[in-house]
Amino acid sequence: MTAKYYCKSSIVRVALLLLALTACITGLAPLFSSSARADTTAAHIRWDIITIVPGPFAQPGGIASALANDGSQITITGSGTFVAPAGGDGTSSAATGGGTWAVFASAGDITPSANGTYRITGLVRWDEKGTFPQEVNAVGGLAVLRVEFSDGDHGVLTVSCHAASGSDPAIFEGITMSKSFVDYWNREAPVGGVDANRTLFHRLD
Repeated sequence: MTAKYYCKSSIVRVALLLLALTACITGLAPLFSSSARADTTAAHIRWDIITIVPGPFAQPGGIASALANDGSQITITGSGTFVAPAGGDGTSSAATGGGTWAVFASAGDITPSANGTYRITGLVRWDEKGTFPQEVNAVGGLAVLRVEFSDGDHGVLTVSCHAASGSDPAIFEGITMSKSFVDYWNREAPVGGVDANRTLFHRLD
C-alpha cells in the first residue's frame, strides 16, 4: 500500500466517522429538546399559611412563626401565587402576594418590638412533593420566595408543607424567614389543638 493510498483511505474513514457522528447528534437532538421542555414546564401554584376551621378543608388566614439564634421570634400571615420554575435570576413578575409580620424579643412576648407588612417580589425555587387525596389540587412541597418588608428590609421566605400522601420525613411543616441580617431559621412546628404553623399549596393549572 502506497503512502498516497493510505492517506486517502484515512481521510475517507475520518469523513465517514464525522458524518455518522453528525447523524447521531441530529437524531438525539429532539430527545434532548423534548426533555428540556418537560423539565421547564410551568406550574401555577398558590401558597397559604392556613387556619383550621370547622369543615373538611383548611382556609387561608392562619399564622406561622420561626425563631432566630438568639431566641427572638417572627410571626407572619401570608398568601400568594407564583409560576414555577423560577427564571435563572430567581425573580418573576408572576410571583404575587404577601402578608403581615411581627418580631418579638422572645417567643413568650405579647408586644412586638417591630411589625408591618411584606410583599413577595420573586420566586427563588419550587419543589413539589406529595398530595392531599381528600382535597383536589392540594399538594405539598417547598417554596423559596424573595421578600420586601414595609420598613425597607429584604429577605427570604421559605414555605414548607408536609403532604398527607407521598411526602418525605425530611420535609417540615411551617415557615422560616430571613429579614435583613437576621435568619429566623428554627421553624415552630404545628401542635395538635393549636391553630398555627400550618401551610398548604394548591395547583391552579
